[in-house]
Amino acid sequence: MSKVALVTGGTRGIGEAVCIALKNAGYKVVANYGGNDEVAKTFTERTGIPAFKFDVSNFEKTKEAIDQIADDYGPVEVLVNNAGITRDGTMHRMRFEQWDAVIQTNLASCFNTCRAVIDSMRANQFGRIVNIGSVNGQAGQYGQVNYAAAKSGIHGFTKALALEGAGKGITVNAIAPGYVDTDMVRAVPEEVLKKIIATIPVGRLGKPEDIARSVLFLVGDEAGFITGSTLSINGGQHMY
Repeated sequence: MSKVALVTGGTRGIGEAVCIALKNAGYKVVANYGGNDEVAKTFTERTGIPAFKFDVSNFEKTKEAIDQIADDYGPVEVLVNNAGITRDGTMHRMRFEQWDAVIQTNLASCFNTCRAVIDSMRANQFGRIVNIGSVNGQAGQYGQVNYAAAKSGIHGFTKALALEGAGKGITVNAIAPGYVDTDMVRAVPEEVLKKIIATIPVGRLGKPEDIARSVLFLVGDEAGFITGSTLSINGGQHMY
């Protein structure tokens, strides 16, 4: 029987690539999205993957939606926390609303989704959780104290939850992508983007499929001995 996989922020960019890779591998995939109904509709028409609209930063709405997904498709056995936003600004100009929106959407959402699936994973003695961090959570980035803090928090969250889940058949890992060719990155001014690419030893942006292949490996049965790890996929931009 196909395992049920939920991918947050799953209708475009990295999330879309992850959804397609999981579906092609035989998983029963459900995508989450937060706002763009037209993009979600096109995504579902193109892929056949259902898309559920709910705000991952809202604990109650997230629980309600995941309960509905479990009723419709079965309990979530594979969870990919990919949803994320940016609200960039240097500290002396950043408003609290910019800080709070990023922390809630990028980091608190991981608690919200994991809390909603952890009981069924523990009961079934199986679960795969992959949290999408960032190279900027490892190395920092000018003008992104909110984003870097949230993504760095994901890496610590991953390790702690991995310790809790290990004895229950649940693995929890993170992926820290570098700069990937998505709408979010392409929104960066061209001159800034050229400077970023110049810092990447392989000389290009990553592709969403680069991340999707790694997610597919980490959620597979063959990766059952890997937990609490962060896999850096950044073209050599940051090594440690």
